[in-house]
Amino acid sequence: MELKKIFLVTILLLIPSITKAEVIKPAENFSAYDVIKIQLEALKKNNKDNDGIKQTWLFAHPDNRKFTGPYERFKIMMYGQQYKFLLNHSSHKIELVSNSPNTFIYKVEIVAKNKKLFFYEWHVQRGSEENCKDCWFTSAVSQPFDQGNTI
Repeated sequence: MELKKIFLVTILLLIPSITKAEVIKPAENFSAYDVIKIQLEALKKNNKDNDGIKQTWLFAHPDNRKFTGPYERFKIMMYGQQYKFLLNHSSHKIELVSNSPNTFIYKVEIVAKNKKLFFYEWHVQRGSEENCKDCWFTSAVSQPFDQGNTI
């Protein structure tokens, strides 16, 4: 467990320096929690090249991409009313709500850059493609639940 924490911290420290050649790709050694953390850290640091959105797209569940893809459509969706609060947010907290062998559901608390508080329900499921069927991917993210201004 300690080695896993060290590995995750190392990955998260590398996220600010992500370039097009250094994106984190789905792998069987990432937990469901790791996937959300990677996506949220990337979205928090999204830049003019949308590297955070590109990183998030890599961890979108292959079945879900049928509805949200291709990438250009996904990018437009991320700037839309439902997900814009995730881009360059100030902070986030992740709390496990429920889990089964193939699905984890988390409550994600986001403090947006405008200092408003939002809750999302984030679903993570195992992959469906042969090359990464034991990898975790985001399969659904709810609409934001506006909690108002933070103190």
